[in-house]
Formats: sequence, C-alpha cells, structure tokens
Amino acid sequence: MKNIITLVFLFFGQILMAQDGYKLWLQYAEIKNPKLVEDYKNLNAQVQLDTTTATGKVILKELNLAFDGMLNHTVAKSSEQPTLLILKHAALPQSLKKEFKELEDLPEDAYKIQATRLDKREVIVISSTTETGLLYGTFAYLREMQRHKDLSQLEITDAPKIKKRLLNHWDNLDRTIERGYAGFSIWDWHLLPNLIKEEYIDYARANASIGINGTVLNNVNASAYILQDDYLQKVKALADAFRPYGIQVYLTARFSAPIEIGGLQTADPLNAEVQNWWNEKAKEIYTHIPDFGGFLVKANSEGQPGPNNYGRSHVDGANMLAEAVEPYNGIVMWRAFVYSDEKPEDRAKQAYSEFVPFDGKFKDNVLVQVKNGAIDFQPREPFHPLFGAMPETPLMMEFQITQEYLGGMSHLAFLPKLFEETLQADTYAKGAGSTVAQVVDGSLTNKKLTGMAGVSNIGNSRNWTGHPFAQANWYGFGRLAWNPELSAKTIAEEWLAQTFTPDPEFVKPMTSLLLDSREAVVNYMTPLGLHHIMAEGHHQGPGPWVKDLGREDWTSVYYHKADSLGIGFDRTSTGSGALAQYAPEIENAYKNIETTPQEYLLWFHHVPWDYKLDNGQTLWYNLARKYQDGVEEVEAMINTWQDMKPYVGEQVYEKTRMLLSIQLEEAQWWRDSCLLYFQQFSNKEMPEFIPEAKHTLDYYESIRDRYAPGIKPSWD
Repeated sequence: MKNIITLVFLFFGQILMAQDGYKLWLQYAEIKNPKLVEDYKNLNAQVQLDTTTATGKVILKELNLAFDGMLNHTVAKSSEQPTLLILKHAALPQSLKKEFKELEDLPEDAYKIQATRLDKREVIVISSTTETGLLYGTFAYLREMQRHKDLSQLEITDAPKIKKRLLNHWDNLDRTIERGYAGFSIWDWHLLPNLIKEEYIDYARANASIGINGTVLNNVNASAYILQDDYLQKVKALADAFRPYGIQVYLTARFSAPIEIGGLQTADPLNAEVQNWWNEKAKEIYTHIPDFGGFLVKANSEGQPGPNNYGRSHVDGANMLAEAVEPYNGIVMWRAFVYSDEKPEDRAKQAYSEFVPFDGKFKDNVLVQVKNGAIDFQPREPFHPLFGAMPETPLMMEFQITQEYLGGMSHLAFLPKLFEETLQADTYAKGAGSTVAQVVDGSLTNKKLTGMAGVSNIGNSRNWTGHPFAQANWYGFGRLAWNPELSAKTIAEEWLAQTFTPDPEFVKPMTSLLLDSREAVVNYMTPLGLHHIMAEGHHQGPGPWVKDLGREDWTSVYYHKADSLGIGFDRTSTGSGALAQYAPEIENAYKNIETTPQEYLLWFHHVPWDYKLDNGQTLWYNLARKYQDGVEEVEAMINTWQDMKPYVGEQVYEKTRMLLSIQLEEAQWWRDSCLLYFQQFSNKEMPEFIPEAKHTLDYYESIRDRYAPGIKPSWD
C-alpha cells in the first residue's frame, strides 16, 4: 500500500512539474532537443550583469530559475569573456555603444536584444537605459527561449507605447472580489505587513514579464479605510515587494473619505478643509511610499459619492485630487463610467454628455479612464464614442479581463480578440485611420501621459485565474498595454507556446480555437448587436425577461426592446440619437439598417422580424442561426481539445474538458431560453436546425442563483 501511495504522489508530482498552472506562462519547461540545449548553453555560458541593484538581483534570480528549468544549467556570472551581457547602455563596452545608441532616443524602459560580436566572440547583448528596461528585455529574451527560437540571429528592439499599464483589482478588504471568479483576493490584509507571501513576488514577476508597471490594489467601489495609517503600512509592504519589478502601487480613493475617516462634515472638492485633508493624506502616503502612483476614482456612478453630490463637476473633483498628488509626480485616473440616479434618455449617451464639455479642463496629471464600450463590458460593443471626442484630454482605456459578462469562471473566451477589435476600430477623429489605439497611446493628439487599465481576473486559485485559459486574458492584456498594435494571433501563439508547448501541432489548432472562442460566446449570448440581456445582479446566465427593477436601464427589456414589430435599440436620429456622438463617417454609415455592420445591427436599430439580411434570410432566421452557431462552435472547441490531450498535462486537460462541457450546457441554455423568449414577440416558427428546448420558458425564467460567485456577500 505504501508503495502504491508513493507512486501516486510521484505521478502527480511529475504532472505538476511538467505543467503547473501556478507558473502561468513562465513554465520554463525542460527543452528536450539536445542540439538546441547545447546551443542555448553555449550562448548563456557566462553572464555579465550588475547585481548591486534590487532589479539586477531579480534578473539574476529569474535567469537561474529559467536556465535551471529549460537547460538544467546554472548561471555563471562573470565579466571575463561573457557570452550574455545584460547591461545599461552607459555600462556597455565602448565597442558596442554605437550599436545600441538608438536606445537614447526611445521611450523610457525600451530595450534592445542583439546577437553580435565582441572581441571576436559571438555574444548576446540585452541593453536599456533603465534597470526596468533590462528586466523587460530579459523576460523578452526568455520568451524567445521558451518558444525554442534561434538566438544566433536575434535582433529585437522594443519600447512601451503606453506609459501607465495597470491592473485594476476589484478586491475588497474582506478578501472578496467583485466579479471575481478565481477565489478570494491574493492580498491577505490581516497578515500584512509582516507576512510577504511568495504569491506577491510571483505576481510581480508575472506582471513584469508582460510589461505591466502598476496595480490598483482595491475595488473601485472603495472602502475609505484603505487610506488609514494601519492599511497604508500594509500597502507600503506590497509596494516594497513590487518595486524591484518596476511596479508602482495605486489606490482607489473613496470620494467621501474626508467624512468617513477624516471627521469632516463635507467632501465638497471646493471646500478648503477638504482640499487640505487630501493634501495631508497625499503627504502621508508619499512619506510611506515615495513612488506611490496615485489615485483611481469612481465617483457619482452606481451610488458612489462624488463631486456632483455638492453641485460640483467631475473636473472639480479630479483636479482637487490631482493637485494633492502633483508635488509627488502622482496621477489621478478618473473613471468616465457614470450614469445618474435619474432615468437617462439612453444610458449609452451619458458619459459622452457629461465629459465632452470638460475637454481640456482637466489638470495635466489626470487621465480620464473610459471603458471600451458605452454600456458595460458587454460581449460585443461598438467602441466608446468618447474615444476621438476629447482631443485635449488624455483618455485611458479600461478593459475587463475578468469575464463578468462572458461566462464568469466556466467559459473559454479569448479576450485579446475583443481588445484588438476595439483598439483597431476607426474613430475618424482626424480622418480615416484614426484608430482607438492611436487615441490611447497618445500618438493621434500628441499626448505624453497615456494609460491602459485591465480589471483583474486574479484570485487565490492555484492557477491564479480559475479557468486555465483565463490566464491568456491576463497575458494578452499586458502585451496589448505594452503595444496596442499587437495582433491577437501573435498573442495567442506566444501564450500557448510558453504555457504548454511550442510544438506547431499544438499551437496551430489551439490558436484557431482561441481566436474563434470569443465570437462563439457572442453568438450564443448576444448575437447581432444584442446586449445587456443577462440575469439580474450576478450576471450569470441569460435573462432577457428581466424587468421591473429599481431603474429601467438596469433591466434587459430596456435594451432589447423586443415587441411584435421587431427587436433592437434605435440609437439613430429617430431614436435616442446616440449614434450622433460618433464621427460623421460612422453616423452616415450606421444610420441606415442596410449599411450598418451586421454585428452592430440591433445595437443601433429596432429591426423588423421579417427584415431580410444580406444572406436573403429574415432577422428571426439569422438570430436563431447565430444562437445555434454559437453552440456548434463550442462543440467544435470540445473536439479540438480532445485532439490536444497528448500535448498537455492530465490535470489541465481534464479540468478544461469538464469546463468545456459546462460551457456547452450553458450555451444551449442561452440559446433555448433566449429564442423561446423572443419567439413570443416574433410569432415565428423555430427554424428546423434549432433542436427542441430541454425545458419550457417558464422554467428558464424561474431559475435563481442567489449565491452565484462574483458579487459582494450580503454580510457586508
């Protein structure tokens, strides 16, 4: 019996060593090709590196970890005839400085990796003008090794196109996570500042490896207590742990904090006592954390306090906080996700209406943080009309990495495809080719302060993100924050090769699976421009019937407007007029049903059920066809995954297989319930390709899941 137990432990230990979800895309798996191992060992025989700095020490640690895993090789550190040089530009041998001179003209933290010759020897040089740039360059070099690339001709020059590349954690102080699907928060506030967990260091490593340089530690629905001294000591401990990896910490500031923890009677941003309170609070924070990044603020949205409570504007609130952090080079990220407590004409219009009049009036250290779409992280939305409409204001993109509306913890949806779609959309702000990416990276209007934020999908699950393939969304966000011009295909190939295997027999079919996965989700959830038809509150599963809530624009019926005549939200001049917030080129193209792209049809138009689309079939037929396509696409994903079994560890294979089976069941649930509901209004027969629903519409409408994950528990 004892021998059997030992064998079981050895078996599972080998699986974990071969493919451990905790290691994310930094697996550093053993390379089996003897020739490649020999070549890599020769090129990395002697490493010259300055380890007198904290960042230099973590670079050496990462090299040892990587070389041990991939090559069974230990770093030999030496300045005598090195084969790998990792040096700042100023420290390069004189004969190499000219070859790397371009670094002096590139943005901060740019790096260059070059296979070259030094003293008649073949060497590889990683150089930058900054320590953090050397770290980024090292991770890029290890990325090439993990992908089994030929290093002998290596030549990579890269620089971040966006300055502030942040994760936004929606983590609460009780360790719950709003819209979190991977367990509790990794921040163990009760044990900080005295216990620095290994996870904090590995979190920093993972972020640095993809160029993320900042993290907002707490929820945008903030607790003021994070700003008290005892919590600031805890924040300081995290900042100290992250600093060698080039990561700054930020905090969400609750606008009413001067009242809740400051003892004041008001939080009016034009009140001198309030201004002084924030000035003193900023001074206190920077005393603890000299490189504190600044504040993220959610104000006057979904019941959160803000300057509007006092008859003041968003500019008044943002600029007051910006003045407090300005002496310390801090910034304020002011979220544009706002909608009033009163019924709006169209919720999609409100952010534009509230912020465009203030274009150019925010202080230079304020970024207005805008969601990718005007409603709320839907499976598909047109890009937010603010992008391109505020040329005098830096706009920071906010993407949601956690899958609040795309299946939560159970669905495989490769979000870099969504991110790419948004970033490559044309705003026409300065004519054709004025992409959202160019707005965000500042190149369109010459902005120096730029940013991209991703709402984190990280929890204390062993593999960080719950679903094994949700890691790809964290990875992809970081890569796009570094370079918003990267393709989703490139990102998929990189992640797959590093996380599993670079074998083309695996990477090629799985790249196709990833690139198609998000469209599958759109098809079985919200095809043809439908949006916001999920279940109430927790947003898990379908709920096109949701109505009679506290606000009309919290309901599903408000958005799909299905009736006997048709379905969809008219946002043209005959409806809400929201289409007019886009450039004339877009308005002219989308104002007619005939010229509106099919994927946005029901977003901008109320379309008759009998209206014929380009394929000659009616809207009802095409709506049903899309729902069925989504189900069939999940079935195809399952078949592809079955073929991948030889390339992945047993545990990750089985977990993904079971999750895909759940995804198929839920895709069928979406299809059946939505089509049964909409059939009431269309009065059409189900097309023959739609199988009989497993349950009645009454059954689907009766489903309640009050304990679905991802929302704030009732005890707080």
